[in-house]
Amino acid sequence: MNSIKNAFREIMLYPSAILGVFIILLFVAEAVYAVATIPYNEAIRLWRGGEEVWYQNPRFAPPAWTNLFSEKKLPESFAVKSLDGKITKTVTKGVGASSIEFTYDFDFSYDEFPQEMLLYLKSTYTAKQPFLSIYLQTPDNRKVRISDFGVSKTQTFRFSQEEKLKRRLKDQAIMTGLFSIPDSNPPVPLKGKYKLILNAVTFEDGADMEVEFVFHGLVFGLAGTDHARRDLMIPLLWGAPIALSFGLIASLGTSVLTMIIAALGAWYAGWVDELIQRITEVNLVLPFLNILIMIGTFYSRSIWVILGATILLSIFTGSIKGYRAIFMQLKESTYIEAARAYGASNGRIIFLYLIPRMIPLLIPGLVSAIPSFVFLEASLAVLGLGDPVLPTWGKIINDAWSNGALYKGMYYWILEPAVLLMFTGLGFAMLGFALDRIFNPRLRGM
Repeated sequence: MNSIKNAFREIMLYPSAILGVFIILLFVAEAVYAVATIPYNEAIRLWRGGEEVWYQNPRFAPPAWTNLFSEKKLPESFAVKSLDGKITKTVTKGVGASSIEFTYDFDFSYDEFPQEMLLYLKSTYTAKQPFLSIYLQTPDNRKVRISDFGVSKTQTFRFSQEEKLKRRLKDQAIMTGLFSIPDSNPPVPLKGKYKLILNAVTFEDGADMEVEFVFHGLVFGLAGTDHARRDLMIPLLWGAPIALSFGLIASLGTSVLTMIIAALGAWYAGWVDELIQRITEVNLVLPFLNILIMIGTFYSRSIWVILGATILLSIFTGSIKGYRAIFMQLKESTYIEAARAYGASNGRIIFLYLIPRMIPLLIPGLVSAIPSFVFLEASLAVLGLGDPVLPTWGKIINDAWSNGALYKGMYYWILEPAVLLMFTGLGFAMLGFALDRIFNPRLRGM
């Protein structure tokens, strides 16, 4: 234990190890933040949610911060509700009939046109539907009539699907016609303050209406959105605890079990050692990834099943032979002979005298193996064999590839999880190499 403590003090002498520890701590902090702020059930609900959950988000939208590096500023998405007081609501009561006016001012100072605008309407009435008229006032004081219709109790109105409006805009795309300078060719966005005006008339006492205005721009949030409107921050955040847990459990389970089995074979020798060596030799020629693909295809894609199979297939590897060679030398040490002389049991000798001497060699290998298991989980997800329930980094890449992200120029969709995977590997690799130098005497002078 003293040697381990001294070794960790020596870590401070290696800048690469310090940087590696810093990167790892950042990912651990991200994992803790994800679990603390987005409970597991909520993360699954959001990841598997459909239009009813992500209706406020545009599709295929890059992160909003990309505007900082672009000459053309893309419109940002937002959503406002009358219930929150962000949309001004004015009610004028009359005898039997009442009028309700909703107004909302917003600035449009972008170089491209928005993706879509939507109104989510909720009204309360008994028999007679309220009647709604929608207008958009432009910065040059034009008042464009959008539509007039009766409102049901729950209704969604999409601006881009209003065919009559499209004809009034001379068959232009509706978003282009509403936000462009009149008669400009090619269309040029008209920048300035716009006002959305909704005039509703109710025909019953106690009838009312509320509205939500959703503006789908071309950029959204810190991480952007995918084909299902999902905010990519959810899988990016939750990918950290899943990746780190998978990598740590697989690496720890594999390393510890490999060492114990090697120690048992070296100590008992005979048929025990022969059986372990034969199993190891057979396992070395088995196609590891192919077996995992078969398990994911024909049995289960649960991350726990894949994790268990990974540990079982990774125990009997070449490391067993390396550990066995060292244990065979330790077995003949004088302190082992002394332990035998005073009657120490086999279990005591194996677990208290042999295995602890190998811990300094175990730690660097354990740390260095974590990113390989993280990449393994991500690789299976990229191949479509990841857990279908969990939001992971590999699943993001798989969805991006399936939806043609590279061909459509949506590089953010692939680069964000790829960069996180790269830094995960970098952090553990830098720390693992430094630990190897510290614990391996032959490397200290190199």
